[in-house]
Amino acid sequence: MLILSRKVDEKIKIGTDITLTIIEVHGDQVKVGVEAPKNVKVFRQEVYDAIQAQNREAAASTAALESLSKLFGQKRRDD
Repeated sequence: MLILSRKVDEKIKIGTDITLTIIEVHGDQVKVGVEAPKNVKVFRQEVYDAIQAQNREAAASTAALESLSKLFGQKRRDD
């Protein structure tokens, strides 16, 4: 992990398209501005984690439904 010290209004570049700007520091809270192309998704970690959990749940549900569909499909063919 790269650790950088920055002051208010100082920036960090990530590649050529992403810029992080330190907007405000207040106690243990830091406000960061993110400039990135529209096709780059930017999330807070807890939001990203929630999205990943929902994606895993949806994939599991889809797999379960496909299994049930195959099971019931086979029974109909046997009748």
